[in-house]
Amino acid sequence: MTIYKRSLQGMVVLLAALTAVGCSQEEASMPDQASNDMAVDMATDMTASIDMAAEEHGVMTAQEQANLERAEEWWRTVLMGGRLDQAEEYMTDRYIQHNPDVPTGREGFMQFFGAFAQPGPIPEDFPPTDVKFAKGDYVVFVWERQSEDPETGESYDYSFFDVLRMVDGRVDEHWDSVFRATPPPGAPIMPVAAGVGPRPVAPSNTAAEQAVEDLVNIEMKDILQYQNVDLAMQVMAEDYIQHNPNVPDGRDGFIDFFSRFANPQPIQDEWLDEPELVITHGDIALYIMTRYSEDPIRDNEVYKWNWFDMFRVENGMIQEHWDGATRDNNVPPSVEPPAGFVSFSN
Repeated sequence: MTIYKRSLQGMVVLLAALTAVGCSQEEASMPDQASNDMAVDMATDMTASIDMAAEEHGVMTAQEQANLERAEEWWRTVLMGGRLDQAEEYMTDRYIQHNPDVPTGREGFMQFFGAFAQPGPIPEDFPPTDVKFAKGDYVVFVWERQSEDPETGESYDYSFFDVLRMVDGRVDEHWDSVFRATPPPGAPIMPVAAGVGPRPVAPSNTAAEQAVEDLVNIEMKDILQYQNVDLAMQVMAEDYIQHNPNVPDGRDGFIDFFSRFANPQPIQDEWLDEPELVITHGDIALYIMTRYSEDPIRDNEVYKWNWFDMFRVENGMIQEHWDGATRDNNVPPSVEPPAGFVSFSN
């Protein structure tokens, strides 16, 4: 089953979600009322159709449970225990790395972490997570981390994401919520071989999971991309739990915040910014989005990274949201990749 911890102090949805994707306000037109009325009707029907019975979804298969346990063992042994000599046992040779600061490949991983990793005791317990589950070949870890507010100095919580893809009991691919940061003055600039893998394939859903995903698509696509904030009343719970530390809590807070700058557009079937991968397990739907930004290290170069949004559905309504936002406001602007940029190997 999905393992998660509720936080009543959580916050939701990144401010940049409406400006990083889709049309500019100058390019956007007013919504077509007929298409948006249809979207409202569909949202109403969808929330009524979701069966949240635990016996129908949310339970990991034996193979998924084995993948989760194997991923945790790799994490404890290689990452926490510093046992890089055991990396071959847990990682494929081609290990595809999507963290833009770490070289791809198992050898690249070992060279990077070998610069500072020291062998030590292997922890018996896996560190606490906010959410963790396995679905198909994928293993998802969502961590609650703390940082210091740059204005007040107070501590606050934010979320960090790690997603692994397992092949025959070994880690074959890794995504996380890291973008490339500008190095301190005088720091050496190390070359990083970017990981380019096949376009990821979403695992199959049960009927109940597909209903969850279809519901969350209304927030991700129709509300955040086509900017029809009024649909929030149809699909979001009144006590909507938010884990983005920049936006007010609750559905009313969400509506008030985004209504101030939303420019509604006619809702279409197509995504303005299509997810790279959606993993839906039980009442949880995780979206991995593709981002391209200017390289802060190498002039006139663009690199690829990933943004994460995750939602929990309860009683037919979207109840909770996580993303990787912090209060540093340091997320790099999105740019168009140059012609010929290779994002996937297929």
